[in-house]
Amino acid sequence: MSETRIRRGGTGRLSTTRVSSGRSKTMARPRAGGAKKKTGLGRLLAMVPISPATQHRLATGAIVLAVVGIGWGVASFFGLPGMARMEIAEMASRAGFQVEKVEVRGVERMDELPVYNIALGQVDRSMLNLDLSNLRSEMLKLAWVKDARISRRLPDTLVVDIVERQPVAVWQHDGRLALIDVTGQPLEGIRPSELPDLPLVVGPRANLQTGQLTKLMDAAPSLKPVLAGATWVGNRRWDLRFQSGETLSLPEGQEQAAAALVEFTRLDGINRLLGRGIVRFDMRDPDKFVLRLPKDAGAKTNAAKSDAQDGDKPAPAAIVSGEDT
Repeated sequence: MSETRIRRGGTGRLSTTRVSSGRSKTMARPRAGGAKKKTGLGRLLAMVPISPATQHRLATGAIVLAVVGIGWGVASFFGLPGMARMEIAEMASRAGFQVEKVEVRGVERMDELPVYNIALGQVDRSMLNLDLSNLRSEMLKLAWVKDARISRRLPDTLVVDIVERQPVAVWQHDGRLALIDVTGQPLEGIRPSELPDLPLVVGPRANLQTGQLTKLMDAAPSLKPVLAGATWVGNRRWDLRFQSGETLSLPEGQEQAAAALVEFTRLDGINRLLGRGIVRFDMRDPDKFVLRLPKDAGAKTNAAKSDAQDGDKPAPAAIVSGEDT
């Protein structure tokens, strides 16, 4: 074994080379202070089951997203996205992508003109800038429109699919006539000379009870074809008028009225009450069935009384001469 001392640069520092068995090793002086300790963040990152390369990519992506978000916020503050969108829409309009035609589908009764006015009355008619949701909201304000679906057909056509409300009755109120649907929605005014073949409902708020009247008549389907109209009395009950001229006064309450109407249908089937010249059938009292005759009924009173008392009735019939006041 031999030792060789080499002086470098005259600094007085020596490196010692120890040679043994033909091999040489250089012994480096350890750095002052020992090994560098890991920080708290480093220890946390070391505990995460993700490789350092993946951690680096994630950190880079987060930084990029933050920069993009800040940039978008600044641009939005100065209105740059809106300006760009408007410019693109303007270019599309100049290229022919703007509303020039409107195709309306599903219309049978309503006037189509209000639909065209809404569709073509937009200030900005660019196909790209068109607010379909707002257009639909405006369409739903039309009395006849129950639902609407609006779509674009490039380059210049707007397609409007309308679901119309169906008229089920005519509402007479304050001297005016209007078609109404099952919810009581007034659809349009009509003249007396234009009355359709629909029941006439009369009275304040009678339109709002049309759905209940429809359900009530479902209890007596045989009377539907001969029903001429109905009056909502005192905001609590119905008077039904038949095409043969009679009036049937029903009790209050949906269930009570339906039961009375079913009973009247049974009695009419047995005794043929309608078309006999009787003015009114009064079933407001469940224990009484009152028939009111015109003043000049004469011999018809006895015949009506005899017929009314025939059959198996739970309540006695009373014949009253003279019209109801």
